Amino acid sequence: MNVGILISGRGSNMVALADAVRGGRVPGARVALVLSDKAGAAGLESARERGIETAVVGRRGRTREEHELEIIERLRARDVELVCLAGYMRLLSPCFVGQFRGRVLNIHPSLLPAFPGLDAQRQAVEHGVKYSGCTVHFVDETLDGGPIVTQRVVPVLDSDTPDALAARILLEEHVAYPEALALVCSGRYEVSGRRVLKKKD
Repeated sequence: MNVGILISGRGSNMVALADAVRGGRVPGARVALVLSDKAGAAGLESARERGIETAVVGRRGRTREEHELEIIERLRARDVELVCLAGYMRLLSPCFVGQFRGRVLNIHPSLLPAFPGLDAQRQAVEHGVKYSGCTVHFVDETLDGGPIVTQRVVPVLDSDTPDALAARILLEEHVAYPEALALVCSGRYEVSGRRVLKKKD
């Protein structure tokens, strides 16, 4: 399965996915393209160091539709079948979601449906929860609301700052995302309403 990864910054989850694919932990997958909306994204160099093709599709001076149509064109040109968002800092429109329905994954630094949107780690600390974590989910037209593929739990310590919690959650993200990608690429799952169920052997 050809995978396209969208990034906006350092791309640490992109690196985790790419290294898992290269290491054989995601059988049947190939990272066909890493695409960023920002030319200065550090993750682009990390991708090139791994021999992965990269592209930049800038947003400046363009409508959301124009921008997304070019991204879709680039992904189609590389026969991308599954899109992974890895720190891509722009909400996708219904147009994009419709083009890749059921084939876009995202990772979010909370146990959804708790704390969707920006600054999830700050929300967790300020709310006083005892546990947070990360969620890999399919993307639909709602904000961080698509069917959940997997989650990993991280305790929230009394001494935690948002940055400290974010750093510990990130370590679990690098485990959860490749595991979720492997499941989706295997095809051994089904979506039932808002639930993603693993098929039994």
